[in-house]
Amino acid sequence: MKQMDLRKNDIITAAISDYSNEGSGVARYNGRVIFVPGTAVGDEAKIRIVKVHSSYCYGRLEELIVPSADRIAPSCRVCTRCGGCDFAHISYEAEKRAKTKFVRDAFERVASLPVEVRDVMSLDVTEGYRNKAQYPVRRGSDGKAVFGFYSKGSHRLIPWDDCRIQPSLFNRISREVCSLADVLGILAYDEEDGSGILRHIYLRQGSVSGEVMVCLVVTDDSLPALRQLAKSLCEAFPRITTIILNRNDRKTNVVLGKKNTVLFGDGVIRDVLCGIKVEISPQAFYQVNHDGAERLYSIAKEAIGLSGSETLLDLYCGAGTIGLSMADSVKSLVGVEIVPEAVKNAGRNAARLGLDNTSFICSDAGKAAREMASRGLSPDVIVVDPPRKGCDMPTLDSMVRMKPEKICMISCNPVTAARDCRYLVDRGYSIKLIQPFDMFPRTRHVETVVLLSKGNISSKKVHV
Repeated sequence: MKQMDLRKNDIITAAISDYSNEGSGVARYNGRVIFVPGTAVGDEAKIRIVKVHSSYCYGRLEELIVPSADRIAPSCRVCTRCGGCDFAHISYEAEKRAKTKFVRDAFERVASLPVEVRDVMSLDVTEGYRNKAQYPVRRGSDGKAVFGFYSKGSHRLIPWDDCRIQPSLFNRISREVCSLADVLGILAYDEEDGSGILRHIYLRQGSVSGEVMVCLVVTDDSLPALRQLAKSLCEAFPRITTIILNRNDRKTNVVLGKKNTVLFGDGVIRDVLCGIKVEISPQAFYQVNHDGAERLYSIAKEAIGLSGSETLLDLYCGAGTIGLSMADSVKSLVGVEIVPEAVKNAGRNAARLGLDNTSFICSDAGKAAREMASRGLSPDVIVVDPPRKGCDMPTLDSMVRMKPEKICMISCNPVTAARDCRYLVDRGYSIKLIQPFDMFPRTRHVETVVLLSKGNISSKKVHV
């Protein structure tokens, strides 16, 4: 076949030679790249072409001819359909190698930065590590409520009540919610016509405290049966310390609405992260892998090498946990976050710690950084934890204008991290450390700690 001969539903035979950063296997055929979910490097397979573009295609595994040595039997039987655990079919060692390569490729190929990228670090805990779950609820064919996950790239529900990366308690609570909803006549939501009451089951857990929050996303929060459901749920699960109704009656993909009604408890749960006592509300950001977050933050702190005399600026600070985990090792800490509730949480968290060297600003990161730069404020260290889209240009420009000695980036997206680091390197910074860390085993996601400096420090001195 010539390059343009591939058509939808063609079946070809090819070897899988790489992974995309979306978690799919990559085959090459007649000059065309083919992305094939659920395959492993080393597989030889028959692949059905399902979508054709000018230079690449999407395929589906039709038949495994020679399996990769990295293949294992997945512990979950819906992982290939729900799209959450992209790497459940390969060994964890193979997954970690793939994630190290994701980061190396981003810096070397995307950003043209031929720098050392260390092997990915991990706690090697691959099941039950999440402290947050959001399960969509829909009506099954028998009219009863079912929960599970959306198939990748769709709103087609895959019913499933035994997710392995969630705590088993979450699965048990969600099964009981659906059972009680059926008994009490609380109809599950129908996305097509907008009918029904129960849309999502949203759960959070304090990993240290053991407290559990149940947030039921509903279209009508006035239904008396919801109060009975909450009462019965508390009796069945003593670890539940608060139950909240979140009203969302809009036709939208957004899970949470704006109105919360507390049915039980005080609407928050409490936990401890890096020695910091935190309050967690339904909308508050909190790392979903508690133990992984503690290790990630310690890697960043050790890499920076604080002496106690620094002024530290924490951009995109959320509830302040990253900066507060370093507050005992700096002269002063300034946190910037655009979400007002998170800023209030950060202030309360600092107060509980008895810290008098912290302040938090409610502002867009770029705007706050520009204002600080215009006032001649020059932090010694900037810690930045941007969203997946990375830092915006005003934030990057202002960081450069403030001339910190060190910048530590904690990124959930290697591609945007590499892009932003390229920008900083072109303006006088040099990369001293790139340490990937796997916060989300079995999924395609990987965190990266990058240390940049204007000074002459050596990454070989950073023992993380």
